Amino acid sequence: MATGKLGAADLAAATETVVYTVPDNTFAVVSLNICNRNSTSINVRVAIADADTPTVAEHIEFDAEILASGVLERTGLVMNTGQRLVVRSDTINVSAVAYGIETSVT
Repeated sequence: MATGKLGAADLAAATETVVYTVPDNTFAVVSLNICNRNSTSINVRVAIADADTPTVAEHIEFDAEILASGVLERTGLVMNTGQRLVVRSDTINVSAVAYGIETSVT
């Protein structure tokens, strides 16, 4: 079972990116930081999804604004086996890092 950094991505513009997927027979408590490395504001979406492309109902942030050089942080995300943490930015130069702890359910 992993602890610490669980996944990271340098996001492409307007593309759903799976930052982390919970392994089989595991649940995870995850925190997510999204860092805007731009000198202008951006908009991001975050979802806890059952597939690589989230449904509208799976979003926990939708077009949330992150100011220039700003950070969006979500903590205490409890995720079940197979669920994915999916992030999307409207532009490049955006980092997403998931960190936390995985626990076996067996």
